[in-house]
Amino acid sequence: MTGALVAVATGGSARWRNGIIEASGGIFRWLLPRIGPQGGIVAITIGHAVVATDRRSLDRTRDHERVHVRQFERWGPFFPALYGVASLLAILRGGDGYLDNHFEREARRLTS
Repeated sequence: MTGALVAVATGGSARWRNGIIEASGGIFRWLLPRIGPQGGIVAITIGHAVVATDRRSLDRTRDHERVHVRQFERWGPFFPALYGVASLLAILRGGDGYLDNHFEREARRLTS
């Protein structure tokens, strides 16, 4: 909900779609490309909310981000920490903290 308010307050948009809050634009157009791996991210899931740089990115990543919503439902408040641990384990194994993260691999496998 906070992401939706921030998006709207900074010129973006938000909507409720199939039980998920989707927010895009506004400050997220500037912020998301500056966080994460290899030049940033275009969308991120936080609980039952998805925030993206723009509406096109929401449309393009919707299925992938829905997998992360289900992961959050499965793991609850532990999910962010587990995601971080999965990234650390991937790095310690010589892989990429994002591409080789268990949760990202699952999302790619279920949406490809």
